[in-house]
Amino acid sequence: MNDSQLAQWIDQLGYTAMFFSLWLGIIGPPFPAEVIVMTGGAVSNANSMHPIITFLSAYLGVISGLTFGYVLGSRIGAPILNKLRARKSLSKYIAISDRLVEKHGLSVLLFFYFLPVVRHVVPYLMGINRISFWRYAAISFSTGFMWTLLFFSLGRFITKDSMSLCTLIFEYECYILLTVIAAISGGLVIRSKMKSKVVMQDS
Repeated sequence: MNDSQLAQWIDQLGYTAMFFSLWLGIIGPPFPAEVIVMTGGAVSNANSMHPIITFLSAYLGVISGLTFGYVLGSRIGAPILNKLRARKSLSKYIAISDRLVEKHGLSVLLFFYFLPVVRHVVPYLMGINRISFWRYAAISFSTGFMWTLLFFSLGRFITKDSMSLCTLIFEYECYILLTVIAAISGGLVIRSKMKSKVVMQDS
């Protein structure tokens, strides 16, 4: 399935395709979630689907996947993670997720959904570690909302005939995220230094 076929698939199956493809996540269609959401935005921009309903279908798919992963982790525990670890294509992402959770704890939920594949592993780890579901949901659902809004909005600026751009954006997503984080961090540091100078001058 290529980019144009994905657009046709979502166009034909509509909101159901958006929901289930994002809910299934790691075992879903052979397309990154970013591309699926951007395609939904592009299709809704062409008046084939209602934009608000399309967005809600995508977001419900995202939070359903987050809930499903957490429940599997809390109910089944390590065995489900061991099965995923047995897949060579996933083992490195599980290791990355382990390190992120160990280093950042719950704070990882503020950005994990922007990391491909890691977004599907972290919910299992949260469930396995018996993190309160409501604390997990409050943070991860908010992050999922921002992620969905970002890529759906990007898709609204892309026509169905130029869907290859979605794949390009996905390929460089991590670099874009790191650039944004670096820019924000730099801005905060500069702001902090400027405030310190003002305080010193006043004193």
